Amino acid sequence: MSEKIPFVTKEQVEEIVKTYPTPFHIYDEKAIRANAKRLKAAFAWNKGFKEYFAVKATPNPYILQILKEEGCGTDCSSMTELMMSEAVGITGENIMFSSNDTPEGEFTKAVQLGAYINLDDYTMIDFLEKECGIPQTVFCRYNPGGVYEVSNGIMDNPGDAKYGMTKEQMIDAYRRLMALGVKEFGIHSFLVSNTVTNDYYPALARTLFALAVELKEKTGAHIAFINLSGGVGIPYRPEQEENDIALIGEGVRKAYEEILVPAGMGDVAIFTELGRFMLAPYGHLVTRAIHEKHTYKEYVGVDACAANLMRPAMYGAYHHITVLGKENAPCDHKYDVVGALCENNDKFAVDRMLPEIERGDYLVLHDTGAHGFSMGYNYNGKLRSAELLLCGDGTVKQIRRAETPQDYFATFDFSGFFQ
Repeated sequence: MSEKIPFVTKEQVEEIVKTYPTPFHIYDEKAIRANAKRLKAAFAWNKGFKEYFAVKATPNPYILQILKEEGCGTDCSSMTELMMSEAVGITGENIMFSSNDTPEGEFTKAVQLGAYINLDDYTMIDFLEKECGIPQTVFCRYNPGGVYEVSNGIMDNPGDAKYGMTKEQMIDAYRRLMALGVKEFGIHSFLVSNTVTNDYYPALARTLFALAVELKEKTGAHIAFINLSGGVGIPYRPEQEENDIALIGEGVRKAYEEILVPAGMGDVAIFTELGRFMLAPYGHLVTRAIHEKHTYKEYVGVDACAANLMRPAMYGAYHHITVLGKENAPCDHKYDVVGALCENNDKFAVDRMLPEIERGDYLVLHDTGAHGFSMGYNYNGKLRSAELLLCGDGTVKQIRRAETPQDYFATFDFSGFFQ
């Protein structure tokens, strides 16, 4: 089994905690930039390629600024994500607004910013027209229904997903939108989450490229963009093999050459909306062991909890754990690693073989750079942690301060209780 190596050492953490106590999320700037460059190189064959980073994965303006400098845009799905993009100067066609069940006012904000609009449902055409008018470029989100298979394996069940339109609805939507003045169209689809296979994107590309040809033939629409969305995952477990983004890009190129080019559609720009692939491996949740318990099992209590990293409690998701300073020690102790919430699922690991853990040890939870901090919450009055950036020059910068009780009580500012 291969091992996951933290990008911070025990000595670094001991220095960091003098200023920023645990728990905290920390991100590796140098690795984030290198990964963004790898993705760009993998799709360099496509003249119009652009990555629209999924803001929901890591909604922090400092992270968005780094990715902006690497040529990325943003994928937004709410008003506040649009506002965060605007705050770092990401506007216009550098924003993809992919929302569903969209509240009033959010399309207006997206149109004001000049963002691409991606409609999740046919009924949203009337909603958009009434609210702020129809722009000249519109994307529509496709759902093929049924199950989605790659290499003879079932990946997911799009037919149960709330997102997207049927093929018949896509055809009707294009015709209706053309009548309303739309000049250019895009196709968007998200079918599977966190695939650890090089086959998914090329297979999805073939599905969407064939759909594009059919839509062009049946409606006469000018399809200028195809957005493969997200779904390219990461190896959370050490024994898993990571995706080869260069091989994935080549697989998409081959499908492009075989399907779109012969149909006279060799000018279609390819977009992606990757969150997990872009950020997850380059973030850690760093926490400290503060208690031990010996009952029917052996427990290690840490100062982080599910409010800091929800995925293990919510999905039973695996996050690898390194005990700093004990990387070479034998993993000969079986622990449940737990937080302090009044919920029995507040566990980062169950029956995990780890080195012997003593109070005061620092634990690194790997692969928390996406859907980590962003899924945090305040149950039990727990406060969200700080977010830190390990800068390219080796220094550490705070990019979000830890919450305080004053933040927690701030929404009672209309009352006299906490003044």
